[in-house]
Amino acid sequence: MGSEERDSPGRLFLPTLAFSGFAISTLGIVTALLLIDMAETFHTSVGIMGQINTPSSIASFIFALMMGALSVRFRHRSLLLAGLLLMCISALGCALAPDLRSIFILYAIGGVGGIMVVPMSLALVGDYVPFKKRAGAIGWVNAGQPLAYLFGAPLIAFIAGFGSWRFAIWGFVLPISLVGLFLAFRGLISMSKGVRSNENYMEGFRAILSNSSAKACLTGNALRSIQWMAILIYGISFFRQKFGVSPGFASIVLLGAAFFYTVGNIVGGGVANRVGRKLSTVVSALLAGIFTISYAFIPHLWISLALNLSACLFSGMVVSTSVSLTIEQVPRFRGTIMSVNSAVASLGSAIGASAGGFALLNFDYKGLGFVLGMTGIIAAIVYKSYARDPTE
Repeated sequence: MGSEERDSPGRLFLPTLAFSGFAISTLGIVTALLLIDMAETFHTSVGIMGQINTPSSIASFIFALMMGALSVRFRHRSLLLAGLLLMCISALGCALAPDLRSIFILYAIGGVGGIMVVPMSLALVGDYVPFKKRAGAIGWVNAGQPLAYLFGAPLIAFIAGFGSWRFAIWGFVLPISLVGLFLAFRGLISMSKGVRSNENYMEGFRAILSNSSAKACLTGNALRSIQWMAILIYGISFFRQKFGVSPGFASIVLLGAAFFYTVGNIVGGGVANRVGRKLSTVVSALLAGIFTISYAFIPHLWISLALNLSACLFSGMVVSTSVSLTIEQVPRFRGTIMSVNSAVASLGSAIGASAGGFALLNFDYKGLGFVLGMTGIIAAIVYKSYARDPTE
C-alpha cells in the first residue's frame, strides 16, 4: 500500500475509537428504556415522545452528507472531537431540558454528534492502521456501539431507579460522554493527517459517483441496514406477542441479541482478513437475510430464538465486513465515503422501520420477516454482482 500504510498510532488508538462509539450510543439507550418516564415528565403521550428520534434522524442524514464534504478539508481527528463535544452538549441539554421542543432539538444535536464520530472513527482506522490489520480494527471499533447496549442498558436502568431518566443522564450518559471526549483528545493526540486543503469540497463525491463498485457497496449497505430493522426494532415485540414471553425474559433476549451482534462485529474483521472482504460480505449478508426470514416463520420459541440470535451474529458480521470492503473503494477520500455510508445506513434504517411497520400491519410478523429479510439477500446479490475488492 506504500505511503497509505501508516505506522501504528499507539496502544490507545483503537480503544479510544471504540469507546467513542460506546459514548455516542448511551443517550439512545435512555430513550429506549425510559421513554414512558420521559413522556410523563413532559405530559405527553408515548407516541409523541417516541418521535424524538425523527428530527434526530433527519438532522443526522443531512449532516452525514455535509460531513462528506467537510472531511476533505478538515482533519478527521478534529471532526471526531467536535462530534464528541456536541454529544456532551446534547447530554447536558437533555438533562436540563424544560419542555418537549427543547429536548427534541437537544437530542438532535446528539444525533449530529454521533454522525460525526462514526465515519471519522472508521476513516482514522483507514488512515493509520496497516492494511493487514485494518479489517480486524474495524471490527473492534464497530463493536463499541453494541457494547453500549450490552453493558449500558442494565446500568442505566439501575441508576434511573435512584431518581428519574434525568438522573440516568447525569449519572451515566454525561460522564461517559466527557470521558470519551477526554480519551479522544489524549489518545488521538498524534493524529495530524487527513486534511488536503488543495482539494475541492465536492471532489470526494465525484470520486464515489464515478466508481461503480463504491456505489454498489453503498447500495448494499443501505439494504442490509433495512434488514437489521427486523431485529432491532421488531424482534423483541415479536417474542412478546408471538410467544407471550415476560418483559424480564424479553430483556434477556435483548442482551443476548446485543452480545451476538457484538461478537459478529469483532469476528467479522478476522473473517474478512482470512477469506476476503467481498466473499465474507456476500456470505454474511446472505445468511443474515435468511435467518431474519426464518425466525419469523418458526412456531417454536427456542428454535425461533436460536435463529434470531444467528441473524444478530451475521448482521454484526456484515457490518464489519462491508465497511472493510467499502472503506477501500476510494482510499483518497475515506472520510467522504464513510460519511456517505453513514447517511445511506441512516436512510436504510428509516426505510426499514417504515416498511417493517407497514408489513406488520398488513401481513403479520411473517410478512415483516420476509420483506425485510429479503433485503439482506438482495444486498448479498448486489455485493456479489457489482462490488469488487480493490485490494485483491
